[in-house]
Amino acid sequence: MQTVLGANGQIAEELTRYLHDHVTHDIRLVSRNPGKVHETDQLVKADLMDAEATAAAVADSDIAYLTVGLPIDSALWEQRFPVMMANTIAACRKYDTKLVFFDNTYMYPRTAARQVEDTPFEPAGRKAAVRARIADMLRREMDAGTIDAVICRAPEFYGPGKTKSLTNSAVFDRIKHGKRPLIPLDAHTKRTLIWTPDASRGMGLIGNTPDAYGQTWHLPVDPERLSYADMITVAGQVTGKNIRYTTLPAVAFKIGALVNQSVKEASELLPRYRVDNIFDSAKFAARFPGFTVTTYRQGITEILGG
Repeated sequence: MQTVLGANGQIAEELTRYLHDHVTHDIRLVSRNPGKVHETDQLVKADLMDAEATAAAVADSDIAYLTVGLPIDSALWEQRFPVMMANTIAACRKYDTKLVFFDNTYMYPRTAARQVEDTPFEPAGRKAAVRARIADMLRREMDAGTIDAVICRAPEFYGPGKTKSLTNSAVFDRIKHGKRPLIPLDAHTKRTLIWTPDASRGMGLIGNTPDAYGQTWHLPVDPERLSYADMITVAGQVTGKNIRYTTLPAVAFKIGALVNQSVKEASELLPRYRVDNIFDSAKFAARFPGFTVTTYRQGITEILGG
């Protein structure tokens, strides 16, 4: 049995498809309101804030994947993420279940330095502090040998379906609807984005590779890092249109934050768009040379239907 905690999101759904196609049909999907991806999926309703419910959801699982996501809300993250991580660790320890944690990069330094698996955390902001806290919680358990786990880390998403990210909503979704894309701060800094199906496939592969455990892995990305201006050029080639864009300065976000809570919450992440973002997945590429990464051109073509 392989169990996906935090089912129904784009990452979880793509992970479920990978497991079904390449590993097992014995899959359990857990969330407050889970839905089947395949007819053989087992559904379990559970709130991961409840320790007993979490343990019952993990019971009899060989591997559990913690993929739960929350709205961009600092107070909610502080309230829920540490508890959910603690409950999941306890459940996996109780049933001797391996844990695969889907992590992000919020806690990394806001610089142009290359990001690798052992990059020291320098959390700046409430959400970054929460992500550092829960990653450290799991890392301590792994180092102590109390749990067999692996951390799979991903940069910002872009992708098909219901992928949620700033890039999807501000750039590609607007292009699809004939609107001018909006670029935060600087259109010419290099970005590292991960194609959501690649993130899920990479996580499923790592989770079913015994010698990958006890480590942190950067999930696979296209090593040809493009700027937003470059991506929009590709989008124009795919659609056959001359696409113009607007670069939003920091002051626009400051004004927006005064009247919109979502803009205020997102503002914590803005400094990352001032500099190049170089997320390095060379470790994954060396260990899994047969994995085919989706290029930016391929991804953009799929999103825009070219």
